Amino acid sequence: MAVVGVDTGGTFTDIICRRDEGFLVVKLPSTPDNPARAVLAGLARLGVLPRKVLHGSTVATNALLERKGAVTAYVGNAGFEDVIAIGRQNRSELYDLSSRKEPCLVPEALRFGVPGRVSAQGKVLEDLTPEQAWQAAQTVADSGATSAAVCLLFSFLKPEHERLLGQALAEAGLAVSLSSDILAEFREYERAATTVANAYVAPVMEAYLGELEANMPDGAPLSVMQSSGGLSAAAQARREPVRTILSGPAGGVVAALAVGKAAGFEQLITFDMGGTSTDVSLMDGMLSMAMETRIAGLPVKTPMIDIHTVGAGGGSLASLDAGGALLVGPQSAGADPGPACYGKGEGLTVTDANLFLGRLSPERFLGGGMALYPERLPALFEALGQAAGLSAVEAAEGVVAVAEAAMERAIRVISVERGHDPADFALLSFGGAGGLHAVSLARLLGVRKVVVPRHPGLFSALGMLYADVVRDFSETVMAASDKTDIFELAGLFGPLEDKVREAMAAEGVPAAKLVLERQLDMRYRGQSHEIPIRFVADPYTAFHSRHEAVFGFKNPREVVEVVTLRIRARGITEKPPFVEAGHFVAAVADAAKLGEKPLVWKTRDIGAMWYDREHLQAGNRITGPALVAETSATTFVPPKAEAVVDGFGNIVIETGVE
Repeated sequence: MAVVGVDTGGTFTDIICRRDEGFLVVKLPSTPDNPARAVLAGLARLGVLPRKVLHGSTVATNALLERKGAVTAYVGNAGFEDVIAIGRQNRSELYDLSSRKEPCLVPEALRFGVPGRVSAQGKVLEDLTPEQAWQAAQTVADSGATSAAVCLLFSFLKPEHERLLGQALAEAGLAVSLSSDILAEFREYERAATTVANAYVAPVMEAYLGELEANMPDGAPLSVMQSSGGLSAAAQARREPVRTILSGPAGGVVAALAVGKAAGFEQLITFDMGGTSTDVSLMDGMLSMAMETRIAGLPVKTPMIDIHTVGAGGGSLASLDAGGALLVGPQSAGADPGPACYGKGEGLTVTDANLFLGRLSPERFLGGGMALYPERLPALFEALGQAAGLSAVEAAEGVVAVAEAAMERAIRVISVERGHDPADFALLSFGGAGGLHAVSLARLLGVRKVVVPRHPGLFSALGMLYADVVRDFSETVMAASDKTDIFELAGLFGPLEDKVREAMAAEGVPAAKLVLERQLDMRYRGQSHEIPIRFVADPYTAFHSRHEAVFGFKNPREVVEVVTLRIRARGITEKPPFVEAGHFVAAVADAAKLGEKPLVWKTRDIGAMWYDREHLQAGNRITGPALVAETSATTFVPPKAEAVVDGFGNIVIETGVE
């Protein structure tokens, strides 16, 4: 029995299993109408009984983005029912006079106010009786809502009123999300928005994960990847699905960190190009974390890996705008009908362009397990070219170029715009489509090395096998440096740590495998933003230094406020080892050579050697133009680039950038 990693994407579902003899892999089209069907079919096709299944999913993400969640009610204090709709006055498009906010997930008719009030000091100013809670629950149930988000003022200091409401709502038959459970922090709007997002997707995830758990082979336990890069039990993910919003992409970044460190690459930009979108992240020896993102117009305030996403993937559709310019994405052909070369749809995609240009092999797509229909493409690209005033080849290369431009911009957001030079990093490419574009993208950014790991098309699934069990806990305390010394500050963690240890024990993490990481959100008195600081021997001094590094000044005489305590609890898991080859051979064996085929490069036909990655050995050197085929992906080594297989089986490509 083995541990199995599963990643469900918009186009494909990936499954990977590590055994002593190596990896078993399955890649099959996703089933958007019921994602569980593809997962269960893939597990059956794997042919082994899993000891446990670790799963990354886009179900919660898609429910939010496509507005296909539950009918959700919002319950707040009387007079504060519309907090969730009012939000903040920030405008993402400041100078666009026609800009409009996205519609609120909770319509006005489903926002309810209840009696009761807690002060900013946690004192009850007005009580909420059981009868009032019951009456409110009946009103919400009669509204037609099936899920309820409860967010009362300062409930993170005194949650009794929320719990009373939660019990009444649950007895009335609703799914319930309490802000004091989801996000025990101040800033009411962000707390309310995160709780609403949780309530909106909870019934969807409950049904999805419930079906998966009920049908796991041999009753294997199911864990779910969180946006933070850590695993949680499926039961916990069903209660707090908002923490799984970036579940799938997080798995790839976790795997990239592990593979990169083993191969000697500490500074990495990850490039995950799948069928629907491209996700990029930057890491300098550790995961880059963010505390908030926006999904479907709502701020979601949970710890997550800092990942930037653009709607450019292998299945992104090509079109012309009103002025005749070529566009690619964000619309996607998805798994059904898929790219035109899949034989069903008529829409041209990036995958179609790569196949038309000779950079994909119809005989070797998914290891030969999925038929492609290249004969459909010439007429379609001819039509696209005529509409744009281009030849068919120019249209196909244009589709690739436009997609790469979008991905280049995404990488510049996480690197150049944050003070990092991409030339200082290696580009680690994965995803089913990443290897076809990685070198061209690296050249646009001035990156000298591209790393393509083994099984790139299943890399996010692989990341599940390298993740620890993680839970993040927080508590707002508002402790000022003029009243709270370092020893008192340390003591404030005590009650929170007790809660952490109890929760991790419930996850089955033994005390010997538990690691607690303390953090403080700190600011100068009067500021409206905080800086995260690790809890060190003198956190106040650390804050002054960090503030100077971020903002260019510090004020050691000013009072410092510790706003929120945070603890990240990690249960260390057993991970697949990295074994480095002891023997290196420069010459590629004949068994790895699949023959030469033509491809198009800058509108010209050139010959390129095809290689079978399964038969490449450590030390093998490949000179471009060349293509390396494997079950889950194809890697393109363009002219003037050179690749070598390192001791861990990664393809390391010198891009030719000076």
